[in-house]
This record gives sequence, C-alpha cells and structure tokens, in this order.
Amino acid sequence: MGLMAETTSASAPHLTDQRLVKGARSRASIARHAADVASVEGLNGVSIGRLATDLGISKSGIATLFGSKEALQLAAVHAARDVFVEQIITPSLREPRGVTRLRALVDRWFDHITEPAFPGGCFRSAALIEFDSRPGPVRDALAADHDEWLTFLATEIRKAQGLGELPSGDADALAFELDAVVSAANLARQLGADAKVATARSIADRLLGRSEG
Repeated sequence: MGLMAETTSASAPHLTDQRLVKGARSRASIARHAADVASVEGLNGVSIGRLATDLGISKSGIATLFGSKEALQLAAVHAARDVFVEQIITPSLREPRGVTRLRALVDRWFDHITEPAFPGGCFRSAALIEFDSRPGPVRDALAADHDEWLTFLATEIRKAQGLGELPSGDADALAFELDAVVSAANLARQLGADAKVATARSIADRLLGRSEG
C-alpha cells in the first residue's frame, strides 16, 4: 500500500502537468481561430458559440478555458500579436542594427499585408478600426499593442539615425508615417487595388532613403 501510494503521489504532478500543457495548447488553438474569424468578421463576430461550432468543441469546454466573450476577444488580440512578432519582428532582429534591420522590418510588414497570415488581411488594422471608438479592455489591449509597435519602430529608426544611415529627425513621426502608409496598403490590398499597394511600398522606400530600382 505504501509503494502504491508513493507511485500515485509521484504520478499526480505529471498528470497535472499534462493537463496544463493540453489546456494551454487548446487555448492557443482556439485563440488563433478566433483571430482568423475576427480578421474577416470583426472581433464582435467572435463568440463562444461560433467557435464551438467551427471547431467541433462544446461551448462549456471553451467557456471553461476563457470564461467570457471578452476574454476570448482578448485572447484573439494576443494570438494575433504573437503571429506579428513571429513573422515580422523576430526574424528582422537577426539583421544588423540600423537601416538594414529597419528595412527588413518594413519589408516583412508589407509581406504580412500582401501574403496575410489571417484570411481577412492584417488583424491589427481591422481590429483598430473596429474598436477605436469602443472604450474597454479590448480597445485598451489593441491600443497598447499598437503603441508598443510604434515605440519599437521609432527605437529602430533612432538606431539607424545614430549610425548616420538615416537623416536626423523626429523618429516618432517617421514611425507614424510608415504605419499610415502600411495601413493604407492593407486597405488597398483588401479592395484589390494592387497598384496602390505598390505605390505604398514606393512611399515607404522613399521614407527609408531607399531609391527605386
């Protein structure tokens, strides 16, 4: 009995760990699908019932993992952020500091628009427009994510300026301009105006001191 009790006690943490890992994977998978849905139908189109139907999971199972529609929307925001970091920021940080890294960031940012990870295009652009006038935790999360990205971009611009690879100037303003150009490119892409996407790329190139051709 003593040995059996010890064996059961020893295996309990392992079983708990397995459940935690499985729960985390399920949560991540559901959150990613929520981001896919939101990119097409908006974050208000994300609901426990909708995702349960899409994924063949019980409503109670999703409710246990997230608790509310708002929590599910926030998870979608975080999942989209993770994709953005994985596809744009992480690989670009392998490039040399300065204008080379900055251009890599912008190039991958455009790739994120023209070859979107989400069926509805750039998640951030769509979600910000949807929630810009809706106060609450979801809007706060979107705004914080956007501000963090612009701050990061401005920091990389200052590094390039410090190396003499870009003219000195207002790095925050340049980051804002780049964000506006890429946001316009996303809208053009969603409307099927590929020529305007190319125009946006040319504008971004000029802003970064990269000559055409």
